[in-house]
Order: sequence, then structure tokens, then C-alpha cells
Amino acid sequence: MRSSISQLFSAATDHDAGGRNAHQLQAAGTGTPTQCTNGYAGTGGMRDALEGPGSAQNDAIHLKRRVGLFSGVALIVGTMIGSGIFVSPSGLLVRTGSIGVSFIIWMACGLLSLLGALAYAELGTMNTSSGAEWAYFMDAFGAWPAFLFSWVSTLVLKPSQMAIICLSFAQYAVEAFVSECDPPLSVVKMVAILAIVSILFVNCYSVNLGMAVQNVFTSAKLIAVLIVICGGAYKLCQGNTQHLQNAFSGTTPSLGAIATAFYTGLWAYDGWNNLNYVTEEIQNPSKNLPRSIIIGIPLVTLCYALINVSYLAAMSPTEMIESEAVAVTFGNRILGVMAWLMPLSVTISTFGSANGTLFAAGRLCFAASREGHLLDILSYVHVRRLTPAPGLIFHVSIGAD
Repeated sequence: MRSSISQLFSAATDHDAGGRNAHQLQAAGTGTPTQCTNGYAGTGGMRDALEGPGSAQNDAIHLKRRVGLFSGVALIVGTMIGSGIFVSPSGLLVRTGSIGVSFIIWMACGLLSLLGALAYAELGTMNTSSGAEWAYFMDAFGAWPAFLFSWVSTLVLKPSQMAIICLSFAQYAVEAFVSECDPPLSVVKMVAILAIVSILFVNCYSVNLGMAVQNVFTSAKLIAVLIVICGGAYKLCQGNTQHLQNAFSGTTPSLGAIATAFYTGLWAYDGWNNLNYVTEEIQNPSKNLPRSIIIGIPLVTLCYALINVSYLAAMSPTEMIESEAVAVTFGNRILGVMAWLMPLSVTISTFGSANGTLFAAGRLCFAASREGHLLDILSYVHVRRLTPAPGLIFHVSIGAD
């Protein structure tokens, strides 16, 4: 007799000759296995040339391929651009003491991220399993490093990242209704949990709905970035270029300061590898994976550079460093009665980033569990919606704690 859980979810229990899981979905209430298609049904068996024999139609190892090029770019851009560029982008300026050097490091960090992502694109077309670093550790070093990575990421890194992003979302969402004092911490936590649960529902309900939310919020985020850039261009056209003159004047940064500045800059570009966590769900990965990376990361780099120029067109470096929320200060000076758009932009940015983070984290949990590195139940997928719901719920449960 099946339990109520097994009627909704099923996991891989068999292994093929190569040792990988032959992952099959069990139809609810029946004993007949129905295999999960890879998203190419109705194409006459056509598939991407680099998927290999393990990704043929009806191969149950893979989730359904429903992530296209636009969604791939949205996942990269949406998770990379969080609240940092709107709230405190002056970390590099503090450590370098020079506008010119800070801009060079911004560009260098973008280049390093692009090179790393292109290397991941090569790995992703060679090994189309989801899980990113976990899958590559399995190929390069074996099961033990991959096992350790999956546990650290699942129990610490991904849930804490999700919690921090949602707390940032809640802080700005609540502050919109509290003007005279700081918002109560309990209310902020409740709003953060509400955001986490909402994102969980979206991603458990449908992969298409999760990617649609990601696409919409990334588009809204880029509109907010465009507003900041246009505001900065307006100030530059008025002749406010005094803060950009003598860009390399100031203190000469030490080697240690440059190193910490690189660390800060690379943190702002974190998320460039998120698309590799969902490789087996990308349509035509040999083309769309590198294309998404080549479009997404240079776009983020350009946004970061232009946003910093816009900030310096409206305020001095000292004012940027002292401001607790640079975008809010910028909006108060440029947008006038429309200054409320900046806090709204931060909430949109953080919500989209949290959605992309959970989307990727659930796939890591699913892929590692399928190989036996985590609990078997975390490798289950919903029998009708084909979403890795147990892995998503597990991440949210830890993050909410």
C-alpha cells in the first residue's frame, strides 16, 4: 500500500550499469511507472547534440526542459543584481580611496566572473546534469568532495543566502509603512517568512510559473536600473561632472586593500553560476547556456558601471560612503515626488533574487539526493507538476528557522 506522500512524489531506486539513478516517476495510485520527459516530446526524438545518450526523450534521469534563453538570462541577471548595488555600492570606493581604481576593479571583477562562467558553460555542455559544482566535483574528484559540498550548501550556504535576501526585502517593504521609527523586528521577520512561503508556493506549483515570476521581476529590476541611469545622465547633461574629475586622485591603495576590494566586488557578482544548477532543464543547452552567460554577465557589468557613474553625478564620494541607502538618497535628489520608486526597486530586486536563489537551490538538493548524497525523499518530484517540491520545502524550512 502506498503512503500519501508516495502518491504525490516518487524517487529513483534503481541504478543502471554506469551507477547513475534510473529516475522514474510513479503514477499516483497505480503501479505503472511513467517516465519524466526531457521537454522534447513531439519533436520526433530530436535533442541537443551535446546532451549525449543519457538525455534522450523519456529519459527519467532529467527533469523536463522548460528554461529557454530569456529565462536563462533572467535567472543570471535576477540573482546577481540584488540589493547591494541599490543600498551600499561604495565598498570598493572605501577600500581603494580612488574613484578610478574602484571602477577598474568593478570591470575586472566582471571580467573574472565572465571567464569563470564561460568555463562553467564548457562544463555544463559536457555534463548536463543539474547541480553545478556538485556535478563537477563528482566527475573530477569523486563522491566524497561532492557529498561534502552538497551538505554544506544545502544546510548552510543556500538557506542562509535565501534568509538574508528575504530579510532585506522585508526591511524595505515594512519601512514603506513606517516613517517615524525603525520597523519592529518581529514584523520584519513575519514579512520575510511570508515572502519565503510565497516564493516556495510559486516554485512548487509550476516550473513555468517560477520562471515567469523570475522573468517579470528581472525585467522590473532592469527598468529600475534604467531609471537610475537616466537620472544620472540628466545630471551629467546639466554639467555635474565635478565628482568624476581627477578620478585617480586620492590615497594610493595598498595590496591588501586591493585584495579586499576584489573580494567585495566579486561578492556583488555572486550568482553567475546559478544557471548551471538547472542545466538539465535548459532547452538546447549547448546554445542557450553559453548565450545566456555571454548576454547576462556583461549586462550586469554594464549596469554596475553606469549605476556608479549615475550616483557620482548626483552625490560626492563621501556622501555615497556615508549614506545607508545610496539609491534612496539618489531618488530624493533626482526623482522628487517619485522618490518612492527607489525603495520599491530594492524590494523588487530582492524578491526576484530570492526567487532565483530558491529555484537553483532546489535543483542542487534534487540532483545530490538522486545520487544518494542526501535524504532519498529530497529526490522526489511531484508526479503531475514535475517540480522538486521536497527539496524546495527542505531549503525553505531551514532558511525560515
